[in-house]
Amino acid sequence: MKFKVPAFLEGVEAPVDGEVAMRKFAAQAGENAVVVGIDEVGRGPLAGPVVACAAVLKAPDALLTLNDSKKLTRVKREAMYQDVQDACACFAVASASVEEIDRMNILEADFLAMRRALQALGMPGLHESAPQIPIFQKGSFASLTTSHQPLTTLIAVDGNLKIHGIPEEMQIPVVKGDGRIASISAASILAKVFRDRYMDDLEKKFPGYGFDKHAGYGTKAHLDAIRRLGMTAEHRKSFHPKSLQTELDLF
Repeated sequence: MKFKVPAFLEGVEAPVDGEVAMRKFAAQAGENAVVVGIDEVGRGPLAGPVVACAAVLKAPDALLTLNDSKKLTRVKREAMYQDVQDACACFAVASASVEEIDRMNILEADFLAMRRALQALGMPGLHESAPQIPIFQKGSFASLTTSHQPLTTLIAVDGNLKIHGIPEEMQIPVVKGDGRIASISAASILAKVFRDRYMDDLEKKFPGYGFDKHAGYGTKAHLDAIRRLGMTAEHRKSFHPKSLQTELDLF
């Protein structure tokens, strides 16, 4: 089921304003309510993992330059990377592998990476296996309260879908949330930089594919490299254009 932007976020465009509105909504559940922004990167590439980040900001205005990672250049994202980490009370970056993407489809692999990130932060009721790529994290939900009252978690999910395997009442999908909710913006940047750096390392492991330039997306240069060099173990077999599959007789 696809969800529309909730009424309390209508007209909200600035990430800080959206974070404030989301926190006010969450506070209706109790004083120990926390907003977790979650976003992913890597759904569309022909190669490499899908990466998700779950992030909780120290305050709505902890970093005023937060915005959708796609609106920022790589140089700008890299320059902000440590500042974004510092602005977070806690975060976790997790992934799903190429093999998992091919086995379960990209949407379910995306949700798996999200659940792994939430599990790493201490969300109860999750029992996911460890990902191939080690989880990168700072802190956990346990550090967010000194009260004996249980923490109420509201997950702000970028997009128009709720995460499979997580109670629906704990989630609010926000279309274009990476530009509307500051915690989603933070998650977007952390996930993007993490994955870009992973793809940089893949170029060192498999030189000539240009992973450090296109991050695995299906650019002409990438397709030409596949024709010239063949596929690597980091290529998603379920993602290649039919014309390329036929041309290379891959299957």
